[in-house]
Amino acid sequence: MSELTVETRDVEGVTLLYPRGFINAHTVRQFEGEIQKALAQGHFKIVVSCSGLAYIASAGLGALMGAIEEIRGNGGDLRLANLNETVRNIFEILGFNHLYRIYPSEVEAITSFRSAGAAGC
Repeated sequence: MSELTVETRDVEGVTLLYPRGFINAHTVRQFEGEIQKALAQGHFKIVVSCSGLAYIASAGLGALMGAIEEIRGNGGDLRLANLNETVRNIFEILGFNHLYRIYPSEVEAITSFRSAGAAGC
């Protein structure tokens, strides 16, 4: 069994990533690869739906930080949804909740792109 799987789908012009398992030093390349694939296709509105994410280590946080400049530089944003308590605590302790918009559901995260208008993020 793999430590991480990442499914993707597009909804209303937003790319959804569904990581399942653990994002750590051993699995981060797979996660980064899915983000880079979206960027290569010109998709700069991204939601990481974390309902299946058991844990994210510093390598995973680095992957998010590594992509955000390109995403926002192209008028998009990376938003997070469905964080469990463990993952939410990691984001809050490290202050990532101030860097990324976090939503209770993926529907709210997707809808937020519509209401963002010219603000971009």
